[in-house]
Amino acid sequence: MTMDLLRSLGTRLWSELGYLRLCVSSGLVGIDSPVPLLSAGTAMLRYGGLPALLRLSAGRYGARNALVDELGSLTYRDLDDRSNRLANEWRKRGLRSGEGVAILARNHRGLLDAMFAAAKCGARIILLNTDFAGPQLRDVATREGADLLVYDEEYEPILGDLSPRRGAYRAWTENGHASSIESLIAAGSPAAPPAVGPGSRIILLTSGTTGTPKGAPRSEPRSLEPLGAVLSKVPFRPREVTECPAPLFHSLGFAMSLLAIGFGSTLVIRRRFDPQRVIDSMDQRRATSLIAVPVMLARMAELGPQALTGRDLSRLRVILVAGAQLGADLCRRATIMFGPVVYNLYGSTEVAYATVATPGDLAAEPGCVGKPVLGAVVRVLNADGAQAPAGVTGRVFVGNASQFEGYTGGGGRERVDGLMATGDLGHFDSAGRLFIDGRDDDMIVSGGENVFPGEVEELLNAHRRIREAAVIGVPDREFGARLKAFVVREDETLSADDVRAYVKATLARYKVPRDVVFLGELPRNPTGKVLGRLLREL
Repeated sequence: MTMDLLRSLGTRLWSELGYLRLCVSSGLVGIDSPVPLLSAGTAMLRYGGLPALLRLSAGRYGARNALVDELGSLTYRDLDDRSNRLANEWRKRGLRSGEGVAILARNHRGLLDAMFAAAKCGARIILLNTDFAGPQLRDVATREGADLLVYDEEYEPILGDLSPRRGAYRAWTENGHASSIESLIAAGSPAAPPAVGPGSRIILLTSGTTGTPKGAPRSEPRSLEPLGAVLSKVPFRPREVTECPAPLFHSLGFAMSLLAIGFGSTLVIRRRFDPQRVIDSMDQRRATSLIAVPVMLARMAELGPQALTGRDLSRLRVILVAGAQLGADLCRRATIMFGPVVYNLYGSTEVAYATVATPGDLAAEPGCVGKPVLGAVVRVLNADGAQAPAGVTGRVFVGNASQFEGYTGGGGRERVDGLMATGDLGHFDSAGRLFIDGRDDDMIVSGGENVFPGEVEELLNAHRRIREAAVIGVPDREFGARLKAFVVREDETLSADDVRAYVKATLARYKVPRDVVFLGELPRNPTGKVLGRLLREL
């Protein structure tokens, strides 16, 4: 064995010990009786990480509520038992290891039942976006190899001729009748399904804001790094209450729901987001953490302080947001409303996690996305591939242990020295905090000047008479490109000239949007990202 290999192994072991220390100090890993540990170890060997996570939590927290949705609550034993039953019924119907289980469902128990059952069958788990139109749904399901489909009844009209060979099963019905998933669970055996060996894979889809969503598969983690990365910045603790309106098919909701299950916390979910209902639920359930995308946090902040009247949110310690730009203005408003509990995570479907801005970071610089989490390497590179100095914008590259394996349709992200491009432009400040300046394909050159639409967008979103705004670059015959702003007004008397004058008073002349279009709302996907491809059609 060479010295380089020994050093590499030593570094890896030291890192894993560091992640383990974080897991122990947070309470995620403790001194258990041998029974749940043995059961979880057996599940790891039989099926892989997801079933092992559930089996360990069922052994440690059995009678504690794992999940609360609109149908009531399920304990950890219930969740483990239900997924056993469903997996056994699917095995009877021919589902085999390596086949694809596509899930098109809102946030409710049926999604988790299907996800854990699919993992116990060794299947690939394909989490579909609930905002898909019919043709897009069928294209993605075919491309990703969906052998079995789980769907909510509301999506039946868009399924068309989609007919997976292992069947299609309703996870939620609108009329109160038992879904086909519930019927299978009732009929199934609670015994552990036959062993398939570890190897279930998760396929998350990219947001598709500029084109067709791509499948971004990743294998189950072989390191404690993903847990250590989050826990190095965010103080999650065991046996708490996590309110999660963020969609579970998205990487944020998916990852944080699994973290809550690993911690033995109660995960509170519902099928549709309503800002006041979330606040009321956090009061009633005494929630300690909220998982949301920025647009959800914005809708809660828009309700104002009166939304908290008579509600006790004193136990709320963490509001974790990700999935889109938080922005300095929303960060300030949310902190005023909820206190210094906002954590802003920066990452993507492809690179997973990169940085987290803590409340301390955001108090100093509310527009930042924080410093790298434990185990992540983040670099800002200039056009020559060299590290850009503080304050200078360049392309953002990230390295960690949880990056995707390449798109299922082929291709991947550019890599430099083992680091993967995020597709964003950003810069570090002198304190090592990262700022995202925009997408690398959004920057325009207008009259010879580099212009980042995100800078103008951030300014407009801070205007007291603007509810929300988006800015894009469009072709221009004279200047090559120009900015076009899309604005949702709080005040209908606000004019396009008012918008342009506001930008001109703060930024350079060439950053003033020539076109201003007023909309009733911005087109967004379910995770809150503005759909640029739709704006370009307006």
